[in-house]
Amino acid sequence: MPTWYRTSSIEVDLLKKNFKYFNENIQSGKRVNIVDVGAGNSYPVKNFIQRLNKLGKINKYIALDISEELLHLSKNNFRKWFPFIDFISSTIDIENSSIPKILFQNKASLEIDDTAKIFFHLGVTIGNHQNRDEVLKNFRDSMGKNDFLVFTNETGSNSQWDGNVRGGCKYHVEEIYGWVKNNIGIKSEDCELVRKYDLKTDSIVANIKFSRNYIINLSRMGIDKKIEISEGEEITIWRHHKYEIPKLLQEIECSGLQLIHYNTDKYKSHIMVICAVR
Repeated sequence: MPTWYRTSSIEVDLLKKNFKYFNENIQSGKRVNIVDVGAGNSYPVKNFIQRLNKLGKINKYIALDISEELLHLSKNNFRKWFPFIDFISSTIDIENSSIPKILFQNKASLEIDDTAKIFFHLGVTIGNHQNRDEVLKNFRDSMGKNDFLVFTNETGSNSQWDGNVRGGCKYHVEEIYGWVKNNIGIKSEDCELVRKYDLKTDSIVANIKFSRNYIINLSRMGIDKKIEISEGEEITIWRHHKYEIPKLLQEIECSGLQLIHYNTDKYKSHIMVICAVR
């Protein structure tokens, strides 16, 4: 498991805050499917599922992630916590594709399951994507009229970043930087870690900057490629975009979704957003 993956009490707290809303808006006598996109270790949704399950409102849990390693961890955790809830998992890159309808198929009848779904995209992951508009549109294309999309992110202005390294910009970045160097075989003396505001993506980025010309041979996950990197060139290994509320509303509207509910944590530094199909 990548060591930079962390559990998040912010997600747990915000889901607790929103539990009443979901409980009241799940149709009487109906159950829901939980679709956890970027599931990681599944810990953030554990308490939420536990509470809904006690009320008999969980049908099945679908864990989706780009990492097979993390899906394996999710499966082990979930089956230990909830041995009687159906668990399904699949790899997906939500930035490049919507969620295949076949994942919502009933095994017995092979018909598409029309059970309402709650799509989660937690861990402030929406702010790490290169193309947030495409991600929201892919979610929109995956959703039905009774479904919810729930995601979290940091709030604030990226361009006013004070340069102080904290949170994910610290521990995520340092772990990823070390992992990239070790796995690709880059010597520490040949590169440096640069964190800065990037105007083009309106994000805080962390880049590897090379102090000499490099040739990197990639041969992982079916890739077999030679990449030439020039002295002074920078490669982004992490990015994060904070949201100011008006801009967030605009992105949601443009994707064909509508904001139906949101709230922030006690410090007003993070937001949890609930959307439906417009």
